[in-house]
Amino acid sequence: MKLIIQIPCLNEAKTLPVTLADLPKSLPGIDEIEVLIVDDGSTDDTAEVAKQNGVQHVRRFKNNKGLAEAFMTGINTSLELGADIIVNTDADNQYKGECIADLIKPIVEGKADMVIGDRQVETIPHFSSLKIMLQKLGSWVVRRFSETSVPDTTSGFRAYSREAALRLNVISRFTYTLETIIQAGKKNIAVTHVPIQTNGMLRKSRLFRSMPSYIKRSVSTIFRIYVMYEPLKAFMVVGSILFSAGFLIGLRFLYFYFFVDSGAGHIQSLILSAVLLLLGFQMGIFGVIADLIAGHRRLTEDTLYRVKKVELDLMRLGEENDKHHAENSILENQKKQATDVHA
Repeated sequence: MKLIIQIPCLNEAKTLPVTLADLPKSLPGIDEIEVLIVDDGSTDDTAEVAKQNGVQHVRRFKNNKGLAEAFMTGINTSLELGADIIVNTDADNQYKGECIADLIKPIVEGKADMVIGDRQVETIPHFSSLKIMLQKLGSWVVRRFSETSVPDTTSGFRAYSREAALRLNVISRFTYTLETIIQAGKKNIAVTHVPIQTNGMLRKSRLFRSMPSYIKRSVSTIFRIYVMYEPLKAFMVVGSILFSAGFLIGLRFLYFYFFVDSGAGHIQSLILSAVLLLLGFQMGIFGVIADLIAGHRRLTEDTLYRVKKVELDLMRLGEENDKHHAENSILENQKKQATDVHA
């Protein structure tokens, strides 16, 4: 079984050697361990440092494309390299390398296809009370939307089986952490979590400029992905609220019309009621249309999964044939040399 540890990097020349030194060299149930660095347009010597420290595979972008793009490039490259399990970790040595054994164990044992490392954020010394509270609130929201039990949804320390990796399609350009969990829940991928340990902070996080910015982008990402997978439910909820508000305002107008003053002076309520009822009805129609589009998207994703699987199987078959031909050539040369010596 082959494990590839992928590390998205952006200007990590200083921290990368520490991270690489902390990675395990052997693990139970794993035959091969290789490291893949995805250099997201670094302006320092990240790629060169990676090669100097024995990294087997380096993919480098000419410009910065964002964490989500770097993550998916790592996933696709790892699949092309024949990975059976893919572990994603950060280049700032936030996560302890020794915990990779715990992270991949459920996959090796066939109990899960996606494993998230639970940092137990309340135990991290440099996390403020506000950050811990927001992390827990955000994780609760993602659990509700994804119907999973992951306690630390923003953790970047996670493992994927080959099957799970083939089914991932990250659309967000901000981060992959929230989207992949919601996707896993909606695609019925077996997800679990394990407690992990973290190292001391080597540098500050670069994922967001400020807490309000992070909250804003995270909320928009969660909403966007949820609507993508549950459009009918999302539009129906909004439509029901608008329709109900319009209906209640309409009842108020009827009360005044029949029992008080024949509706005099309440025409504005009647207009507002009609507008809200119409908007609520339109939202329902939009939900039905969006649900039909989502059905087509599911078919497209299934087709993409099959195409990727066939391509990778053909690639692996070609490599095995090349290896077989090379071995046959060596044997033929050895036989020829033996015959020449005998002659």
